Amino acid sequence: MTTLRAFTCDDLFRFNNINLDPLTETYGIPFYLQYLAHWPEYFIVAEAPGGELMGYSEFMGKAEGSVAREEWHGHVTALSVAPEFRRLGLAAKLMELLEEISEKKGGFFVDLFVRVSNQVAVNMYKQLGYSVYRTVLEYYSASSGEPDEDAYDMRKALSRDTEKKSVIPLPHPVRPEDIE
Repeated sequence: MTTLRAFTCDDLFRFNNINLDPLTETYGIPFYLQYLAHWPEYFIVAEAPGGELMGYSEFMGKAEGSVAREEWHGHVTALSVAPEFRRLGLAAKLMELLEEISEKKGGFFVDLFVRVSNQVAVNMYKQLGYSVYRTVLEYYSASSGEPDEDAYDMRKALSRDTEKKSVIPLPHPVRPEDIE
């Protein structure tokens, strides 16, 4: 049986099987520790019965934005599932938890960034009720001389956004420096 639990500092030394996926953004230890210190309720790990880490949500999410401008929201910084544990509904369960936490914190929406080329993830998020809010040009840095890759900023309105204003798509792409 899979256990969903709070991410701990020790997990930083156990999640390489998840983090080495080419579509997963990898950060330095200080970055993970900052999120763990500021938004521990959003940092969840899935553990197999034998103790192997199956996935994490670095959901590493966080709550950010302005309440006055109806921009207070949960942000998914990373969601990753180890290849051997994919297609079991684990990512959907982790997203559901993030949405519940964001609802409790009074968020208007949940957002995330995903590579335009990662159609498996884009389709999964669409099945979970997310829509493309905007395209962010050259958001992901490329390696080995290839061009940078665009991202979709995908959003899902929460119950506080009764008019669904937060998910009205922008008519044109933006650049990373234009994102608040």
